[in-house]
Amino acid sequence: MARPITLFTSQWADLSLDRVCGLAAEMGYDGLELTKNAHLNAEKIVRDPSYGEEIKHLLSANNLKAWAISAHLDGQCVGDAQRWAYDPRLDNFAPKKLAGKPEEIQKWAIEQMMITAHAAQAMDIHIVTFFMGSPIWKFWYSFPQTPEEVIEEGYQKEKELWTPIFDEFDQCHVRLALEVHPSEIAFDYWSTQRLLETFEFRPTLGINFDPSHLCWQGMDPAVFLYDFRERIYHVHVKDVKKNLNGRNGILGSHIAFGDQRRGWNFVSPGHGDVDFDNMIRMLNQIHYTGPLSIEWEDSGMDRITGAAEALNYTRKINFTASEFAFDTAIKNI
Repeated sequence: MARPITLFTSQWADLSLDRVCGLAAEMGYDGLELTKNAHLNAEKIVRDPSYGEEIKHLLSANNLKAWAISAHLDGQCVGDAQRWAYDPRLDNFAPKKLAGKPEEIQKWAIEQMMITAHAAQAMDIHIVTFFMGSPIWKFWYSFPQTPEEVIEEGYQKEKELWTPIFDEFDQCHVRLALEVHPSEIAFDYWSTQRLLETFEFRPTLGINFDPSHLCWQGMDPAVFLYDFRERIYHVHVKDVKKNLNGRNGILGSHIAFGDQRRGWNFVSPGHGDVDFDNMIRMLNQIHYTGPLSIEWEDSGMDRITGAAEALNYTRKINFTASEFAFDTAIKNI
C-alpha cells in the first residue's frame, strides 16, 4: 500500500482548523500534520478530553487522519533560550508576557513539550515532529575561533535540557522526530551523528527527514536516509531550487525567500533540485511506511494551486517496492 500523504499545517496557520480540513479534503489529502498552537491546543486536550474528540471528529468528517503533531516552535525555545545565547526573535514563539525573559521562555517551552507528549497520547498520535534549538548555532562558522569544549558544552546542555522531556515522551509511548535543519543542534550529516551519539542512540529521538535542507547544503538526501534508516520516524516532502549564478551566494545574503537574488529558494515539490525518485526508492528500501507530509513553501506560487499540484506530484512518485526481482519471472524458462 502506498504511504499516506498529509499536509503540514504550519504554512496555513492563518486559517482555522475547520478551513484547513476543508481545503485538504477538497484537494484529496489523506490527512494532516497538525501544528500545535495554530491548529491544536495541547493543554486543552489534556484538560478536556472532549476537545480532542472534537478534533478527531472534524478530521473524520473530512476523511482525514493525523499521524503527527508539530511542536517545532516550542522545541526551538527549549534549546535557544539560554541567557548567553538568547535570540530576541524567540519572543514571537512564546506568550507575550514572557518577552525578553529567556529563562522563563525556556521553562515555559519545556512544560509545553511535556504537555504535548500527553496530548499526542490522548489523540492516539505516536509521533511529534519538532526542533530542538541550539545554544551553539551562532558558532557554526568557527570565527572568532571556537574551542571544541564550547561545542561539546552545547551538546551536553541539550542532553541536560531534553532528557526529562524524553522521559515524559517515553511514559506516553510517543516518539520525537527532529527536523535536521539550519539553526538546530543537528543541521547536517555529522552534527546529526554527534547528537545521536550524545543521547546514546536513545530510541525516543528520531528524525523528521526533510530533503530540502540537505540538498542546498550539498548533501545527498538518499545517503542520509540510508545511513540513518533506523531513525527515520517521519518524512517531509519539500523541494529546493539552487540558483548559484556567479552572483548569488549559498548563505542567502540576508535576502527574503522568493527573491531570485538568493542562491537557493524553497519551491513546490517537483520544481526544484531534490531527487524525489531516488528518495522514494530509498524509503522503499529502508521499509518506511509512514506518511509523506507535504510542507508546502514557495513564495513564488499561489499556495492553493501549489498545494494541490504538490499532492498530485507526490501521488505519482509515491510508488511501492516490487515484491519480486524483475528477472524472477524468466529464470525458469
